[in-house]
Amino acid sequence: MQFDDERLKLTQLLHALVIDYWHDVDTNWGRNAPDYYTEDAKFIGSAAAYEGREKIRAFYKWREDRGDRTVVHSVINFQAFFDGGPDKAICHWFMMLYAADGKPVLPTHPPIQIAYMTDRLIKTASGWKVTYRKFDPLFEGGTPPTNPVLDNK
Repeated sequence: MQFDDERLKLTQLLHALVIDYWHDVDTNWGRNAPDYYTEDAKFIGSAAAYEGREKIRAFYKWREDRGDRTVVHSVINFQAFFDGGPDKAICHWFMMLYAADGKPVLPTHPPIQIAYMTDRLIKTASGWKVTYRKFDPLFEGGTPPTNPVLDNK
């Protein structure tokens, strides 16, 4: 596995971008989360998919409107690689999701989901943007993740 200065810079930059994204989701209801995506981005969750920045925005608005929820998206084992040029990247990482409805302090439990994540990004005039994000769950249990499909059953 090659690890040169350019890949190191890319890894640090995109890892920080992912951390900032999930920090916004965890502490600000994801109000800024849609700005991390391209207009035509695909967000493929474990139970639903959203295509386009406005659909992603609508999901986060729906999520906020549900009411109090405490959530932590923990990002670990992050990798980033250039993908066909200096303006395209692919990232793989694991996400441990802790979540429950209500305000803190809540009882502790194991993560409700551990997922293998795949992101594809492009470098734009306004910085790196996600074009594709996919959750591949490895473990799930306990509290279900927020999802309009699940909540409408």
